Amino acid sequence: MRNFIIVILLFASCLAVSAQNFDTVTIKTTKVAGSVYMLEGSGGNIGVLIGNDGIIIIDDQYAPLSEKIKTSIAALSNQPIRFVINTHYHGDHSDGNKKFGGDGVIIVAHENTRKRLSANQFIDIFKSEQKAYPYEALPKITFSESVTFNMNGETVQVYYVKNAHTDGDAIIYFKESNILHTGDVFVRYGLPFIDQQNGGSIDGMIAGADQILKIINDDTKIIPGHGQISNKKDLIEYKNMLQTVRNRIADGIKAGKTIDQIISSDPTKEFKTAFDKVFFIQTVYNSLKK
Repeated sequence: MRNFIIVILLFASCLAVSAQNFDTVTIKTTKVAGSVYMLEGSGGNIGVLIGNDGIIIIDDQYAPLSEKIKTSIAALSNQPIRFVINTHYHGDHSDGNKKFGGDGVIIVAHENTRKRLSANQFIDIFKSEQKAYPYEALPKITFSESVTFNMNGETVQVYYVKNAHTDGDAIIYFKESNILHTGDVFVRYGLPFIDQQNGGSIDGMIAGADQILKIINDDTKIIPGHGQISNKKDLIEYKNMLQTVRNRIADGIKAGKTIDQIISSDPTKEFKTAFDKVFFIQTVYNSLKK
């Protein structure tokens, strides 16, 4: 039960917002490199690019934290926040749109993310509904494959990752600083949540890791969706973990094993997770069968 509660807090959007006590949350700021910072609070890691052209932030966590987030950013720069880039639709990464969008900040996201934010979303496993966002909280700029910002001496390249964590994932590469923000295509809490119900898939997650590996090098610093600043080695280990579990479950399917038999074989045995491993096995099984 404890692990199931952890997963709800990580990913269920609207219901989790009302349940959390955001008064106790503090925002931690870490300089990554150059003019790029990472903010940690409650929800997905926020990337921040500062400079005289104005500020870009990657994701915005929960709306009740927006004033704390703004205060932390103001300590870095007195320039206005001009853009928010959403890595995907989940509320722990996008709920702050309601505040930032209301302030006139331009929100940018993949076209599928805008579609999901524009309508009610229900995640069965969490029994939680994320209500459609109001107009001011919706992305005003969308893209299908990529979009590039040239601001503050950085080439900020935003790329679509197809059917990985969701059907609207974006990764963001700060070219000159050699920093990449992965959203939840890469996380550091172990086996990831894959929102198969809303377009995610195990093969898409693995392909997403490969897509990132084609962009980065040994010196790249990675801001994951959740967890500590990482590097190429960490990403390779993560991809290998996903590939190992995927192959074990695929082999079980080929051998004609039932889902219960595959669960009993414990294909995730040496890997950690923030939630019930059975849920992850079922997700991968359903993803492969689909």
